[in-house]
Amino acid sequence: MRENLHRFFRAARGAGVHVSPAESIDAMRAVSQVGFSDRTVLRDALLLTLAKSQDEKLALGDCFDLFFSQPEPRQDQPGTDDDASQEADPSPSSEAASEGGEGHPSEGLGPLAQMLLSQDRNALAAAIASASGAASLSDIRYSTQRGIFSSRILDAMGLQRLRDELDELTATNPALAERLRTALDALREAVRDTVAQGLALYAREETENLRNEILRNAPLARIERRHVAEMRALIRRIAQRLRERYSKPRKRQRRGHLDVRRTLRRNAAWGGIPFLTAWKRKHRDRPKIVAICDVSGSVAQVSDFFLLLIHSLHEVVDDVRSFAFSSHTIEVSEILEKKSPEEAMAEIMSKVGFGSSDYGSSLVDFEKDFMSTLTPQTTVIVLGDARSNNLDPRADILRRISERSKRLVWLNPEGRLAWGFGDSEMPRYATFCSVVRQCATAQQLERAVSDIVATYQ
Repeated sequence: MRENLHRFFRAARGAGVHVSPAESIDAMRAVSQVGFSDRTVLRDALLLTLAKSQDEKLALGDCFDLFFSQPEPRQDQPGTDDDASQEADPSPSSEAASEGGEGHPSEGLGPLAQMLLSQDRNALAAAIASASGAASLSDIRYSTQRGIFSSRILDAMGLQRLRDELDELTATNPALAERLRTALDALREAVRDTVAQGLALYAREETENLRNEILRNAPLARIERRHVAEMRALIRRIAQRLRERYSKPRKRQRRGHLDVRRTLRRNAAWGGIPFLTAWKRKHRDRPKIVAICDVSGSVAQVSDFFLLLIHSLHEVVDDVRSFAFSSHTIEVSEILEKKSPEEAMAEIMSKVGFGSSDYGSSLVDFEKDFMSTLTPQTTVIVLGDARSNNLDPRADILRRISERSKRLVWLNPEGRLAWGFGDSEMPRYATFCSVVRQCATAQQLERAVSDIVATYQ
């Protein structure tokens, strides 16, 4: 049963539950106390020792129900002609087999054939579970491996011997051979169901990682409607990683290198022995970020993801001011701070979203009402495609914004080949930016925001 628990821990990790070695030891100790006879008590014990949040509790509960719905492997695993189990007296099976044998004895049939003829579902289920362990079903990772593992399980149950027996029976006892073929078809179906269950248990993490990797590198502007919810969930996980990475206070002291002169002077009374040290301290600016996000119709789908990341900045950095615009600019800091991401995005888009973009007019609004938010310590982040519908781009205002701030970073969801074509003003704006980066995918967006926040750590 210890091996069964190890497989359960692997399945739990695949379901998104972090199970450390120490936690698995605690869980095994708890299981040794409560035993396996009462599945409800066993379930509660595992949930109490492994789940650390409500989401993990739900995921672990579903994983437990799926995992322990399988029969436990038998101690004797039929698989080859040399197994001791094949030498045991198969009296129940042989009696069932001889009923349709038309006078021909069936004692010479192998364990798998006798099990199929007996139609003992419990024995077959236990044999499939044992063969699944022998075939290392817990190593399955991709749906394309279902055929391979089905074949391995059937081989471990003794399929090759059964095939040989079917060839012989076809000539000597066609009726019995037909019964075996029908039972074998049912067995193949049961094995396929077992492999599908194993795929759901053990391959969930790999499948999710593969899907997330594809989404991370997919253009945000061309995400299909059916994948929007998955992309939003991915952006939330990116935001969570940023919070975990940068919101925690740094334990290390930012004191730089040893100041030898001050250390010697401070320890003159002890003959220069450095009882007291002096350090060259590093000065770090306190982070101050101003985010300006385009939510016009041309980038409406991408702006959803931009706003999700800006929402996370309010949890990572203390001093963040956020603004949104289409043809005019409004401050959205309070909305992002006080409301959930979904509620905040809906309210912002209802106020200024989906309009016709006018960067010039929006920059005029910012200079008139919000220029005082900029200081020499401010990093300004502009998220937009720089397309102003052939209106005056007012690059002069962007120049003044750049002069008043520490850095001006522009994140553009369009590919670089599109910059400067049509109504794109990106080359003109780029002249006054400290950093210009393409952010067409979730991965590029995460790297850009991470680099910005990291400069303050």
